[in-house]
Amino acid sequence: MDYTRLIMTAVEQPDSGLTYEQSGVNIEAGDELVEHIRSIVARTHSPRVLGPHGAFAGMFRLDFNEKLFKRNYREPVLVSCTDGVGTKLKIATELGIINTVGLDCVAMNVNDLIVQGAEPLFFLDYIGLHEQDPEATARIIEGVALGCEYADCALIGGECAEMPDIYGPGEFDLVGFSVGVVELERAIDPSRVQPGDVLIGLASSGIHSNGYTLVRAIVEAAGLDLNEVHEDAQNRAGESRTLGEVLLEPTRIYARSITHLVRHYKVKKIISMMAHITGGGLPGNLPRVLLEDVDAVIDRDSWTPPPIFDFLARHGKVEPDEMDRVFNMGIGYVLAVRPAFVDSIVKQLTKDGEDAMVIGTIEKGQGRVRWA
Repeated sequence: MDYTRLIMTAVEQPDSGLTYEQSGVNIEAGDELVEHIRSIVARTHSPRVLGPHGAFAGMFRLDFNEKLFKRNYREPVLVSCTDGVGTKLKIATELGIINTVGLDCVAMNVNDLIVQGAEPLFFLDYIGLHEQDPEATARIIEGVALGCEYADCALIGGECAEMPDIYGPGEFDLVGFSVGVVELERAIDPSRVQPGDVLIGLASSGIHSNGYTLVRAIVEAAGLDLNEVHEDAQNRAGESRTLGEVLLEPTRIYARSITHLVRHYKVKKIISMMAHITGGGLPGNLPRVLLEDVDAVIDRDSWTPPPIFDFLARHGKVEPDEMDRVFNMGIGYVLAVRPAFVDSIVKQLTKDGEDAMVIGTIEKGQGRVRWA
């Protein structure tokens, strides 16, 4: 894992003997980080991961038994995506809670990946920061590694760039890259969506990682204290958390349960489409996987959004349509499935730990979302 390679170009050394560290980059701290995270990263590895820790690039075998791989994948297609955590990081750095944003980074990637029916294989991360603090950076990477464990994928590489001219003190950015594989014939094809299909929604863990520019604007305009406990903003019964902790609830990773579901139905193609509900909410994301002859008709009364959404709407005086357009409103992932399999799919997803519920149907239309 090449965390020691910083992307800043070395500064020309003047006669005064200026060093790279004096200019803002500490190579020794980067080397210390590499050793600090060795065991953390190793936890995500399987026999498919090859090469030494600290190499220039990660190596991953598609399978460690060629005959087995050929039997499992006749026409394997690699699926890749990239995404970041966004301005949720501003709240994390303000509160000094940086060990969970790595989960967000993994989730935002692998949740996109599985929409295609793909199995996550490996993950890479990029951290850009003001100053290298090995212990603090390791906390960030530990969250990434934990997310990879939840998603059953390997963390095989990354980059940590110390750039004091770009990032202010205490600031950092976190971006991820994910690669998966799917059998060509089993790839999710939106052209299979047809009227009568049933929409199953999977509950979100909270706001996830979208809309935080608006969240922060609401907090500032309403003069809210991130360290204060607001009983009307709690996401789970019986818990008492500060507003900041509620806002930093990690994005739910759906990879394991969805991959399990897809593998369960090896012959029948009972899943018509899937969608990860990110920025744009249900109205903005479902049309991405709908053709122009069908609509997704959503029943608003089929689930109750977590209290944090009503809390933000009230304190920010945000209109309902704007809330729907920005946030997931409690539904983080959606599947369209054949009617005959609804009960069995909900049962299996529930068994795998998801809060799954029927939220609507597919009807003839124009590729839009309509509210029932």
